[in-house]
Amino acid sequence: MPTMMVAGNWKMNASTTATAELLEGLNAGVASLPKNTQMVVFPPLPYLAQAQQMLQNSSIVLGAQNVSEQAKGAFTGEVSASMLQDFGVRYVLVGHSERRSLYAESDALVAAKFQAVQAADMVPVLCIGETLGQREQDETLAVVNAQVQAVIDAAGVDALACAVVAYEPVWAIGTGLTASPEQAQAVHAAIRAHVASQNSAVAEGLQILYGGSVSGATAEELFAQADIDGGLVGGASLSAQSFLAIGQAAK
Repeated sequence: MPTMMVAGNWKMNASTTATAELLEGLNAGVASLPKNTQMVVFPPLPYLAQAQQMLQNSSIVLGAQNVSEQAKGAFTGEVSASMLQDFGVRYVLVGHSERRSLYAESDALVAAKFQAVQAADMVPVLCIGETLGQREQDETLAVVNAQVQAVIDAAGVDALACAVVAYEPVWAIGTGLTASPEQAQAVHAAIRAHVASQNSAVAEGLQILYGGSVSGATAEELFAQADIDGGLVGGASLSAQSFLAIGQAAK
């Protein structure tokens, strides 16, 4: 069974002072986390160098929130996978719902970014999830499986052996709403079954995180579910105390 991961997506929230204070707090507390738990932080891109330096002697792993599908060239404002690799980045988010909805990233573009991350020897964290309207229309499984399948079609199912999937119901991101443990488990189990229909060994080892207003109050019951292998945390990851409490729930 996969180990647990507690990943913090800071989104567009940081400063040099805030980054220092948060990482100092996390470095001070990470040793108390369960031994089967990996903590990952995803700062905004301008703070990667600062984070890399502060995490040099830490078990906390560095991630990045976005990447270009292009390797290099005349793409003003973009950041390539090799650039992220230069800063010691290990994990990269691809397909986050905010990228899909606000910046019109298609399944095809997400799959291209996924492949760019793997080509640079990093691990993509493939974010998938349905909107409230899609859930109300009973389209949840069709939506999430299609998002996973787009990557499988482009990269092959074996590529998921070196990736993480994060299920984030869009209606529960930043809203304070959270899928019930049973709702989340049902979707996670379906995602694993969809991958298993194409490669059972990959499915068994696949790390599937839950994201969507995860907090210290909800994490323990969510993480106790059979197919939930940790969490992709938003707002609660901006407080060392809150984020460490979520990490403790991964025991």
